[in-house]
Amino acid sequence: MMRLPWRVLAPHTAPVRRASSVLAGLMNFVPACSTTDAHSLELLQDFVTRARRLFVITGAGLSTESGIPDYRSEGVGLYARTDRRPMQYAEFVRSAKSRQRYWARNFVGWPQFSSHQPNSAHKALQRWEDRGKLHWLVTQNVDALHSKAGQKRLTELHGCAHRVTCLGCGAISAREELQRRFISLNPEWRAQAGAVAPDGDVFLEDEQVLHFRVPSCDDCGGILKPEVTFFGDSVNKATVQFVHERLAESDAVLVVGSSLQVYSGYRFLLAARDREMPVAILNIGPTRADHLAELKVSGRCGEVLSVIQPL
Repeated sequence: MMRLPWRVLAPHTAPVRRASSVLAGLMNFVPACSTTDAHSLELLQDFVTRARRLFVITGAGLSTESGIPDYRSEGVGLYARTDRRPMQYAEFVRSAKSRQRYWARNFVGWPQFSSHQPNSAHKALQRWEDRGKLHWLVTQNVDALHSKAGQKRLTELHGCAHRVTCLGCGAISAREELQRRFISLNPEWRAQAGAVAPDGDVFLEDEQVLHFRVPSCDDCGGILKPEVTFFGDSVNKATVQFVHERLAESDAVLVVGSSLQVYSGYRFLLAARDREMPVAILNIGPTRADHLAELKVSGRCGEVLSVIQPL
């Protein structure tokens, strides 16, 4: 089990960690996996070469190589390391105390979470777009790493933690601006944090957040929420329809780093089956759509995608 060595934090500073721990930590959220064999690489290369308008779905397994943990990976995911569970949408909306706890944890974790950078897998997919191989990319991640890599033909299916929305008037603002407001409202607030979570917050005890102040929307005084799809919420219908349209324009589907356990992403594999589209999956461990794929490759996303050429 890996726990990042956070310490007592000033509200406006990122945690200081030794360089060696940073380098080691980047891969400690990646499940154990042997090197992908040459035959599997050849089959995946052939699959990508045959595709002319490739539709790609990415998940948390892509970002674990950037040092962001996922929820479900065996031995290293959040569910394996702790009994903590992510915030539910209904609880966030219903309870001011829950929102206070959520934002306090998110505030402490933000400097670390927002500093993560794209890895070789993100960069490879961006190159595929530049070469005209990748028609559309749908990510279930909220970490903005595809955008940081320069991906343009992109839908963030579950939103993005770098944006904040008002539940009252719908105004969208930058998460970085909210961080400055937190600092202004809580100049003396300090907290000692535990391990980092996949959605960017850290673990704090309830008594640590009692005096943390949370701002309201500048425009209407409404409740502020990350522009992400919380557990128990549903993806915007217009977004789902848009993605279905991009899928219909494509001729093959590649899943990268996702177990597809959440229906919001799995539905597009069902649609691909109905359209009789070829499907390949690159992931460590089983996925919900293995029975729909003509090719399943086990391997680390960055290692594999870096050697696949967008021919």
